[in-house]
Amino acid sequence: MSCSESPLPEIPDKLVPEEEKEEVVEPPIVDIDESKLPKLNVVGRYLKNEAGEIVNLHGFAQTYSPFFNQNAWNNYNVAGCLSYNKRMINEIMSAGWKMNFVRMHMDPYWSNTLNVEPLRYEGHETFSQTRFKKYLDEVFVPMAEHAISKGLYVVFRPPGVSPERIAVGDDYNKFLEQVWDIVSKHPKIKNNSDIMFELANEPINIKGPNGDYASSGQGHFDEMKKLCQSIVDKIRANSNNIIWVPGLAYQSSFRGFANNPVEGPNIGYAVHAYPGWYGSDTEEASPELGGEMGGGYESFQRGWDAQVKPVSDFAPIMVTEMDWAPKKYNSSWGKSFTGVVGGPGFGANFKYIADITGNVSWLIFTECHHLAAFKNVEGIPAEYTFLNDPEACPWPTYQWYNEYATGIDVNESKLDKISILGIDNHVQILTGDARNLIVQAHFSDGSSRYVTADSEFDISDNSIITIDKGGRMSSLKDGEAVVTVSYSLSDDSNSEITFKVKSTTFPLTDEMFNPSIWEKGSFDENTKTLITGQYGFGGWQYGNGVNLSAYKYLIVELGNENDSSVSFRLFDENNYWSGAAEYDFKSERRIEIDLHNMFKSDNIVKIDPSHIYIMGFWSLGSKPIIIKNIYLTNTL
Repeated sequence: MSCSESPLPEIPDKLVPEEEKEEVVEPPIVDIDESKLPKLNVVGRYLKNEAGEIVNLHGFAQTYSPFFNQNAWNNYNVAGCLSYNKRMINEIMSAGWKMNFVRMHMDPYWSNTLNVEPLRYEGHETFSQTRFKKYLDEVFVPMAEHAISKGLYVVFRPPGVSPERIAVGDDYNKFLEQVWDIVSKHPKIKNNSDIMFELANEPINIKGPNGDYASSGQGHFDEMKKLCQSIVDKIRANSNNIIWVPGLAYQSSFRGFANNPVEGPNIGYAVHAYPGWYGSDTEEASPELGGEMGGGYESFQRGWDAQVKPVSDFAPIMVTEMDWAPKKYNSSWGKSFTGVVGGPGFGANFKYIADITGNVSWLIFTECHHLAAFKNVEGIPAEYTFLNDPEACPWPTYQWYNEYATGIDVNESKLDKISILGIDNHVQILTGDARNLIVQAHFSDGSSRYVTADSEFDISDNSIITIDKGGRMSSLKDGEAVVTVSYSLSDDSNSEITFKVKSTTFPLTDEMFNPSIWEKGSFDENTKTLITGQYGFGGWQYGNGVNLSAYKYLIVELGNENDSSVSFRLFDENNYWSGAAEYDFKSERRIEIDLHNMFKSDNIVKIDPSHIYIMGFWSLGSKPIIIKNIYLTNTL
């Protein structure tokens, strides 16, 4: 996890100080294979072993500087660094952690030019390639060899963190090319499938084609592809090690790579995930604190689907930073709680989302000395510590890693029934939107497990809704359908459940109408009354976009006088700040919108009715807006 710095200092033109530019004799490049673990390769959207089996890795992170090693050594003491960090790995494995990879930070402590103050925390500006090569040999490679000997794959991370602003061809791009050229040529690393490369740590904003800096938008991802491709090409000239490509926005934004992925073999994407990201819950969502700020599972899944799913659909994912714990422990970057699948909380929902995605490797960012001190002994509720509190990441993760390593114990008890979290006999869904079904199997001994990916979904009318293997139910048009969900075991026992789905474009219900798309508002389902916050907006958000192009008109009618400058607005981008077609009610109670002749407020950019993502009411706020009627029609 890193923090942005502002303003940015001037960046030197030269990465290598003059006194360190003497010619360095490269070690001979020998095409050898030092792999000691089963070979892994990227095959489609998965990591696979040579038997063709899907492999998802689970692990931890380690860095090599006195600060992050509890000041157990100092003064560039190689022996002290190796002794401490090898001991940490040994103790972690002896504590029973079922881990199979470690993310290693090649900390700039070793590669910064001596007696030169870095311009920013963990910056690259004082990088010395001479020192980096020396300590690659003396620290990082020996640590990798030790980890591999303990059954751990290694993911190298380059020195430091990305500056807030990067650009194709800038000094940071050249620095990364230099680092990875050195690493990928090393005779003990080259073509070694036990060692992988994470290209950068937490890029934030990149210079786009118009000269602005941002972390989203296709133009900026096209530039990010160029920057990463230049590094990948350097590596591929030397070796075929697996590469993990970072996203933007601290490695939380990946959507644009789906349209313009980094090219080449053995490439996946390195994701970071912390409480509050992707719509996930922070500690303030705790039921003990009222739970009002929590997004819960559905919000988390939507955020993941928007930012990570576009790349997980075609490449493997590795979450290289992630943790959570109540803030009272002061032992984690992320402040949240484990919670429950389908409900509030971060940890349980993260694991479910990773599992249902199917190709996600992940770690916890808990410091090594904590992991080494772990004991698999349940805590006492009133006396929990960071290591044994079920709401902090170490305790549940220890159990989950064991399940991953040994395989889920298929219960031999009788299958009693299945259920779908949060759904009874009827469910309503917004046309053009999606929601996620979580199927749970219940057994006669009282145990249960989530079986969404192993369930079958039969739909009476696939033109209204579709459901994928991960349980994502997407609405295509208005209408009703019946869904039958079934789950079977190898002993031929099975169970099924049926429910009805109603898909509608403009539901006026508490569940489906959002009065707080911008600023906090309220909505009364019984009276159909909306009150927005000041300059607020309430209405509907269609995650997949709703297609209105089959209709000519949209009619919106108010049930009271317009006392707060009410306007109805439509957005054809999934972004409230992207600009909308705006229709003021003024002194009228009815507006008639020509769906095929809509323009943004500049009267230049046309709105496309085939994919509307947001619709609703804007007002000055604090006064009631009664929604009498809203409907689509081909006649006036």
